[in-house]
Amino acid sequence: MIRDDEKLKRLLKTAGGQIEGIIKMIDEKKYCIDISNQIMACQAVLAKVNKEVLNAHLHSCVISSIMSKDADEKMDEISKLLDKLIK
Repeated sequence: MIRDDEKLKRLLKTAGGQIEGIIKMIDEKKYCIDISNQIMACQAVLAKVNKEVLNAHLHSCVISSIMSKDADEKMDEISKLLDKLIK
């Protein structure tokens, strides 16, 4: 699996637009629940980007390190990342 950088950039631009919209909503004193819903939508886009990046990493860097019998460092990285994600 090759990382689709164009797709990632499109998604990140979407998240950036959502953040700009959230800032505008705050400036305009919009309803808190509406702001919260937009924040959650932005978080969902960022989670999707992170999933895509991590899947590409697993299918390229990690598999490559396993094939070269040098997987310890990559496995430690993944373990530390999972610790952060699961908190």
